[in-house]
Order: sequence, then structure tokens, then C-alpha cells
Amino acid sequence: MEQQDKLQWIYSSRNNEELAERYDQWAKEYDADLEHDFGWQGPEFTVDLFAKYVPRDARILDAGAGTGLVGVVLAQKGYRNIAAMDLSRGMLEEARQKNVYAEFHQMVMGEALDFPTDSFDAVISVGVLTLGHAPASSLDELLRITRPGGYIVFSLRPDVYENNGFREKMTGLEKSGKWELAEVSEKKQVLPKGEPDVYHQLWAYKVLV
Repeated sequence: MEQQDKLQWIYSSRNNEELAERYDQWAKEYDADLEHDFGWQGPEFTVDLFAKYVPRDARILDAGAGTGLVGVVLAQKGYRNIAAMDLSRGMLEEARQKNVYAEFHQMVMGEALDFPTDSFDAVISVGVLTLGHAPASSLDELLRITRPGGYIVFSLRPDVYENNGFREKMTGLEKSGKWELAEVSEKKQVLPKGEPDVYHQLWAYKVLV
């Protein structure tokens, strides 16, 4: 399957069960495909922003960790207390082999997460809040499990932000005093080889309550 076709195959999943199955199938080739065919730079860009706000001793959730590419970059920056969460068991098995996570959880973004309130000092989520994946409502649970004063940092395509409920959700959470915007980046080209027309913006919010 061509890499462009593989991405469309992922995005066209009809439900979370099918999405998990397709990621399970892709897991072993995922890292090589993203590096060689797409030049995926989302983890580096997002961790650079994350590191401006989150101390190295923080307890972190990598929400939608996949094969652990974000965890590797976090570890390179000196972070050690990282939990991986993903809907795909196959992806988590690949993440486990990278030896950068302290714990592993199979959970689904957009559903209730099996973590106590205020469990984490910070959450990072890269390439997950997107078409056919985690909906804007996922942000409610990420807020619940992040302690006041902590940070939630994520990537988001500008078109998804505008058209898929994220603008309304993010603005609503700010107006209701749940979080405040710390920083939003310029648009960044995250897949320069495979999808040069796809851009992400990076968002950092400080949790208030």
C-alpha cells in the first residue's frame, strides 16, 4: 500500500475498533514509514514548545502515544516520568520497546479515561486531535486529569481547528475559566516529504481548575 493510501486508510476508519485494528496492523512499519516517506516532525516541534513550560520532574501523559516517537524526544530532553496511552495495543507494544515510558495504558481519547482527577502535571498529544481520531470533547478529560497549574500541549491542523468543533471547545473552556492560553505557534510544516501541504499549529494551555 502506498503511504498516501495508508494515511487515508487510517483516516477512513469507521469507528474506534476499526481504527485500533488498523494501527495494530501498521505498528511495526509505522516509525520507518513516517520517517522515510513523510519526514514527520510533529514530535520535535511539539516537545520544543512543551519544554518551555513543563519542568523535567513532571509526571506526563503522552495521550495517543502511538509507537512512542514523542516519548523518545521527551526522554532526549530529560523527561523520565512519562505514561503512554493509546487505543492500539500493537502501537503500545512498539512504544514499550523504546524504554522511555514508566507505564502503559490502553484507553480511547474521547471516552472517559481511567485516571483519577489531577493525575498528571502535564499532557502532551501530537497528531491525535485530528480527522477520524480524537474529537474536541477529548479535551474535557485531558483537563480533568491534569492538575491545576499544569499544562496541556497539543498539535492541531488549522482546518480541523476551524471545522471540527475545536475552536468552539477551546474558546469555551477558556471563557469558563478552565484553562488559559499560554502560547500558540505559527503554522508548521510537519510532513515535508509526504504531505508538504499539511500544517499543524501547536497549542499550550495552562490548567486553572
